[in-house]
Amino acid sequence: MIYEQIDKDLLAMAKESDTLLKDIYQNIDDICLYNSNRILSAFIDNQVSYSDFADMNGYGNYDEGRDKLEKIFAAVLGCEDALVRPQIMSGTNALYLTLSALLKHGDTMISLSGNPYDSLQEMIGLYGNSTQSLKANGVAYEQIDLLNDDFDDEKIVTRLRQQNVRLVEIQRSRGYSHRLSLTIAKIKRIIQKIREANQDVIIMVDNCYGELVEKLEPGHVGADIVVGSLMKNLGGGIASTGGYVAGKTDLIKMVAERLTAPGIGKSLGANFNLNISFFKGIFMAPNAVKSALKTAVFTAYMLEKLGYKNVSPAYDEERTDIIQTLELGTKENLVNFTQGIQSTSPIDSFVRVLPAPMPGYPFDEVMAAGSFTQGSTIELSADAPVVEPYTLYMQGGLTFEYGKLSILLALTNMKQQTNATHK
Repeated sequence: MIYEQIDKDLLAMAKESDTLLKDIYQNIDDICLYNSNRILSAFIDNQVSYSDFADMNGYGNYDEGRDKLEKIFAAVLGCEDALVRPQIMSGTNALYLTLSALLKHGDTMISLSGNPYDSLQEMIGLYGNSTQSLKANGVAYEQIDLLNDDFDDEKIVTRLRQQNVRLVEIQRSRGYSHRLSLTIAKIKRIIQKIREANQDVIIMVDNCYGELVEKLEPGHVGADIVVGSLMKNLGGGIASTGGYVAGKTDLIKMVAERLTAPGIGKSLGANFNLNISFFKGIFMAPNAVKSALKTAVFTAYMLEKLGYKNVSPAYDEERTDIIQTLELGTKENLVNFTQGIQSTSPIDSFVRVLPAPMPGYPFDEVMAAGSFTQGSTIELSADAPVVEPYTLYMQGGLTFEYGKLSILLALTNMKQQTNATHK
């Protein structure tokens, strides 16, 4: 039994945390209730029925269930329209689909949040020699770095007043950087300033890991197009593949025509009998996000109490996504903690995690991901580039109880291995 393997001192700390973190957990519960109300209302408003779960094959024409699903996503994300498809395979795929649809030869895009996530850099053309990168197809790329974990308003406004930028991109989550993730309040402020400087530029937000963490989404505060993966928050741990793009109707039409073909757009696309899992996924998503947030808060609390200084967000800090970073100090701690997470995963618990190369990433990686859906990051997972300062990026947890057990065993494993090394 896992519980019996956990260090007794860590169990005592965990019991103490239940009282000390009560108010933080209550706030997370309140946000979950608010977002559950929005989603349930969207289901009722769109009159979802059992017939909407029908399997559609071939071209997938006249799929009323798919159409209702996309209306629900649009409503939840504060947008006019949405594209929600199993043919969108990941968040990276959704981002590339969107950018390649909206940007043409001679256009300029600017990242307003500094370096993009590692797996996006080759897609843009910042390294590598792919003939399909944006750069290889004549799209110019610029970036404006963050200033003290916030937008550099002055530089952004000055640049956009030149009126020669097609699209700006905001990455809400931190990715593999040491910055804080960007709150909806910060995104709202910079969108307002962008609109004062430039009425025509497309404002795109990479919303991965951030959905339903706050009461508002980027679409509610003026983003033109919002992109994400169903293997993260909005899939609720139930969707087994898929991604979404939501935004203004004319932009969604362009993205849909890039996915299928001009003149066809959203009308084509079999659902592979996945409508029911997509409906269930977004219906359960507020609770899955709630569990992931509580797991992250608990993890941060335990690491801070154990003396680890660079834990971000701190357990009592505001959160805008489900990612928790843990600076573990040594390669050994990084590997031992990750192995502890893997050993308490429901799937592939017997796998021993070791540093290894991973496609799309510039460094060796460690990754614990014993999930029901391969690559799902709303399920508890932890990964890191094996480079100093050995920072682990953890996210997910379908239930708080499973998350707590995994974290306690991971900490036990790290403690035992450290003690064995020093004997």
